[in-house]
Amino acid sequence: MITESIDYLRNDDDWVKTLLIGGVLSLLSALVIPTFFVIGYILRVLRGTMRGDETPPVFDDWGDLAVDGLKGFVVGFVYFLVPGVVVAVAVFLGVAGAVAGGGSDTAGLFGGLVALVGALVGFVLMLFAAYITPAALANYAETDRLGAAFSYGDLKPVLFNGTYATAWLYAFAVFLVAGIVSGLLGATGVGAILSAFITFYALVAAYYIVGTAWGELHPVAMRDEETTDERATI
Repeated sequence: MITESIDYLRNDDDWVKTLLIGGVLSLLSALVIPTFFVIGYILRVLRGTMRGDETPPVFDDWGDLAVDGLKGFVVGFVYFLVPGVVVAVAVFLGVAGAVAGGGSDTAGLFGGLVALVGALVGFVLMLFAAYITPAALANYAETDRLGAAFSYGDLKPVLFNGTYATAWLYAFAVFLVAGIVSGLLGATGVGAILSAFITFYALVAAYYIVGTAWGELHPVAMRDEETTDERATI
């Protein structure tokens, strides 16, 4: 599956154009709005791969892409909000405890302990958020209902399924390798630019894996075919 995911983006003749657009948008992600377009594209990847479509989507219909990406951004923001808050509160309490103690060794030790425990709890919650978010995005992509991303009843069978767990690990491995390569390249100015394109490519490959696994767990018919059949019947 990893090999297929790496080859996925190149299944289209215009894959270089897609990679360039995605890389530039990723490079500009600090401006926030470009991130919506990237997430919107990833949702298109999910919709296509869960239906067995091996041809990657393109960047078009930018308005719809941005709105879809904004909804996906909200999903990720909600799931990562709690871990972020836990870490922030732990760090604040740790620093506040040390300051209130007047810089004593005991206060410093207590503050450091609080910060450490909070960081560990936050890390566990962050890992859980990273595990559930792809499934939440896939459920939203399948149903086009934002609420479906937060439907625990729908997500629970998937999250505890070996197929999804394996796919998530594969996707994580792809993204981890890309992150290491990007980190090494980031030491140079040119490398920092290239890392944005590598990250986008890895993101597409990772969500190809997730979408394919979701399709195995939730067989989704091609909507175009369904529409055609319905019209023919009428």
